[in-house]
Amino acid sequence: MENLGNDKLVLYAIPLFLFMVGLEAWISTRRQRGWYQREDAFASLSMGVGNVVISGALKAFWLGLFVWLYQYRVFDLDLHSAWVWIGGLFLQDFCFYWYHRSSHRIRLLWAAHENHHSSRFFNFTTALRQSWTTPLYSASFFLPMALLGFHPLMILTYQAISLIYQFFLHTESVDRLGPIEWAMNTPSHHRVHHGRNPEYIDCNYAGIFIIWDRLFGSFVPEKARVDFGLVGEHPGYNPLHIAVHHFVLIARDLRQARSSGDVLGILFRGPEWWKARQLAGPLPAAAANPPVGPV
Repeated sequence: MENLGNDKLVLYAIPLFLFMVGLEAWISTRRQRGWYQREDAFASLSMGVGNVVISGALKAFWLGLFVWLYQYRVFDLDLHSAWVWIGGLFLQDFCFYWYHRSSHRIRLLWAAHENHHSSRFFNFTTALRQSWTTPLYSASFFLPMALLGFHPLMILTYQAISLIYQFFLHTESVDRLGPIEWAMNTPSHHRVHHGRNPEYIDCNYAGIFIIWDRLFGSFVPEKARVDFGLVGEHPGYNPLHIAVHHFVLIARDLRQARSSGDVLGILFRGPEWWKARQLAGPLPAAAANPPVGPV
C-alpha cells in the first residue's frame, strides 16, 4: 500500500490531510478531549516523511515488476468497463486484507508493521505513522492483480483510493455510523483494530470493506473503551527507535533460540509464540520420547 500510489491523487490529498490534522487538533484542544500529544504527533509525522522517502526510492522497482508481470496476464480485461473497475477495487481490498492480516500474524512482518500501532493516541497523525520497512514487501501481495489482467495504473489508483480512505478511519471524533458499519470499514471498526485490550487483539484487518473480516472470522465490534497502543513495551518517540524496535526484540529472541524450529517460529509464527514457548518450558521426558508400539 505505502509504496504504490497514484502520485497525483495522493499529492492532491496531502493538503486535505494536513487540514484535517489541524482541525482535529483544534477541536481536541478547544473541547479538552486529549486526542493529541505533541511528542507523539511529531513522531507520527516523522515516520510518515521517512515512509514517503523510502517508498519513493523503491517505487521504480515495484512498478517495473508490475509492468513485467502484466505482460503475462491471464485475461485481457476491458479497462473501460465500470464493472471491471468496481471488481478490481474489491479485489485490491481483498489482497489488502491478507497483507494486513499477515503483517499481524507473521512476526517478521509484524516487526515492520508494528510501528503503525505504537502510538497510544488515535488521531489523523496516527494514519501518517507509516513504516519504513513495509515498502520492502507490501506491494508483493498485489502482484496477482497484474497477472489477472489489471493494468498497473489501475492498481496504482486503487492503492491511492485505499490510502486516502483509510486516513479518515484514524479518529476518535466519529461515533458509530449505523447500517454503514455492516459493509464498510469505519472509525469505530478501526479503533478496535488499534486497541490493545485483550478482546481487541488481531481483528478488523479490512482496508475499505469490513466484509472480509466478517467472512474470515476476524471481525470484532467496538464495545469496551479502546486502550490504544502496543501490548508490552512502548518504543518512545524517537522515529529511528520506533522503526527498528521490534526487529531488536526479534534479534534478542533469536540469541536465545535452541533449535532451527525455534528460529523459524520466532521469525514466522505469531508475535506471541516465543513468549508462550518459553513459559511452557521444555517438554516433559514422556512427551519428548513417546513410547513406540502399544501401551
